[in-house]
Amino acid sequence: MRHSSVSRLILALALITAVIGIGCNRNPEVRKQKYLESGDRYFEKGKYREAAIQYSNAIQVDSRFAEAHYKLAQTGLKLQQWQSAYNELNTTLGLQPENYPAHIDIANMLIAHRDFKSAKEHTDLLLQRQPNSAPVHVVVANLMSAQGDLNAATQEIQKAIALDPNRSESYVDLALLMMRNNQADGAEANFKKAIELDPKAMGPVLSLGGFYQSRGRFPEAEEQFKKAIAVDPKSVDPRSALARLYMGQGKKDDAENLLKQAKKDLNDNSAGYRLLGDFYFALGDLDKATAEYGSLYSDHPKDTLVKKNYIQLLILKRNLTEAKKLNDEILKANGKDVEALVYRGQIQIAEGNSNDAITALQTALKSTPDNAPAHYHLGVAMYQTGNIAQAESEWREAVRLNPGLVEAHRFLAMVALNRNDMPSLEQSAAQVVGIQPGSPDGYALLAVAAMNQKQFARAEEQARKAISVAPQSAIGYIQLGNVKLLQKQYAESEKGYQQALEHDPASADALSGLMNVYISQKQIDKALNVANAQIAKVPNSTAFYDLLGTLLFNNKKDMNGAEAALTKSAELDKNNSDALVKLGQVKVAKGSLDEGIATYQNRSRITRTKSAFTFCLVNCTRPSTSGTKPKTPTRRHWKFVPINLSRPITWRTLCWKPEAT
Repeated sequence: MRHSSVSRLILALALITAVIGIGCNRNPEVRKQKYLESGDRYFEKGKYREAAIQYSNAIQVDSRFAEAHYKLAQTGLKLQQWQSAYNELNTTLGLQPENYPAHIDIANMLIAHRDFKSAKEHTDLLLQRQPNSAPVHVVVANLMSAQGDLNAATQEIQKAIALDPNRSESYVDLALLMMRNNQADGAEANFKKAIELDPKAMGPVLSLGGFYQSRGRFPEAEEQFKKAIAVDPKSVDPRSALARLYMGQGKKDDAENLLKQAKKDLNDNSAGYRLLGDFYFALGDLDKATAEYGSLYSDHPKDTLVKKNYIQLLILKRNLTEAKKLNDEILKANGKDVEALVYRGQIQIAEGNSNDAITALQTALKSTPDNAPAHYHLGVAMYQTGNIAQAESEWREAVRLNPGLVEAHRFLAMVALNRNDMPSLEQSAAQVVGIQPGSPDGYALLAVAAMNQKQFARAEEQARKAISVAPQSAIGYIQLGNVKLLQKQYAESEKGYQQALEHDPASADALSGLMNVYISQKQIDKALNVANAQIAKVPNSTAFYDLLGTLLFNNKKDMNGAEAALTKSAELDKNNSDALVKLGQVKVAKGSLDEGIATYQNRSRITRTKSAFTFCLVNCTRPSTSGTKPKTPTRRHWKFVPINLSRPITWRTLCWKPEAT
């Protein structure tokens, strides 16, 4: 009996415990706190995406849980998800108007967005409610500094230091202001003071390293960056800074080895193990970047950011099948994922499905209207459909939202050139140079603008700048050839194009320029020989056969040869609409009207993807405008034409189209 009683007692206690456990699990207050605490643990380890999931879970339990909203905003700031962070901060303040740290954060965001009026509303409230808070005076200083009032900003920082002389961050802020005022000695002293006050803080050490780097004191900068790594071995920032320092000194191998080690040391930190892949991407080495991200995706299949970056690289490498497969997986899990919708639009653009791309990108913009990449790609899709005005509008919105979006500036340059708007072309080209001073494209565009205004000395200067920043690129030599050709300096023009072909044997722009040099001097056989010689070096170039066919048709009147060359061009690239149009012309000229019409109809089904452009000088013909029937061209003229760099076909010589007969 006693044994039976004890058993019943144990069973009863177990049931009571189970009921209590169930009650706790169902208690919303307990559940949301558990999610919050779990998020905090992830946040402390730098696992911000995991932290965001837990904070979001807490909010699902209690949508008015202000602390979770605020901490979700902090993860957004860490992940650079600015719109999400801003929304969460606004929600926090709606629930907790007296949350002064949230006022500080949102004020800093508004300052960064240069919305000074809205930022001042927050700083005025903070000064009224928290006049003796050092962080409040720091954010006021940030506002003054952004508005260019460095003296007022310095006074605010000094107030912050007087209120809390042991706050190291204030000395860093003061040092940064002194750097802007060219007070180098004072800046260095304040950076060191900040380190003295908090030797275990990585930020001041990193800032001192940045100071030394800005002064050209590279060994001291390297020492500080290495110290910052030692202070916080799990932080990504000092390793990124040291890699940039190495790259600035031309130490590419050192930077690569550093980031390979970072991948091992930070194998539990997404931002850390992605550094190497991002490094290859920044170098423009898409093969290495894609291979690295493929490896990362294999190792971290649940890391959404790795997967998304891998998708973007696959799109750039035109591996559309794999990109589409991975992207559809994301959209299957979340049909409203904005980045995945943008990728879908990019894939559809690359496939020529412009209307579907427009739908996908407009859907993305409904939830994130400030998404600059979405506006950019929507512009590309609009351009494919022939809606040039709307395309330009989208690109202008893209650069308004993100002035550093260099591809949008390139497209705007193309639009300006097409309508012969040289001031706008120069403006867009200057933006490209400002964003990518080490890229030859911007200087080449400036050269084009100068040539169109017959400013040949200035054009040559810009072409030579393009060569100086990228001597291994063909672009600068091509523009140098162009400017010399316009001045009929044939020997120098020929040399420029030949140098371009030495650096890029597959450059159709260079070959077309060189052929134009000979055509201009009526040396048609020489142009033919150079075309055949380059085809022997690059036998699978659709553009080279396009050039050969054009020459045979226009200049040699060799219809059979032209047909063979243009047919080969179209076979090498079934989307080469330029070759198809000319092939149709050849067939009509040979009397094969039905075949010519069929070729034109085939061409009409092709939509070109235009994702990157240069500008080539081509020899075009213009028919007489009198009469109702097209006439033989009466004069030859030079014209700059936008060229697609996303594929090898680059020479567009069809400057007029015969009317249908």
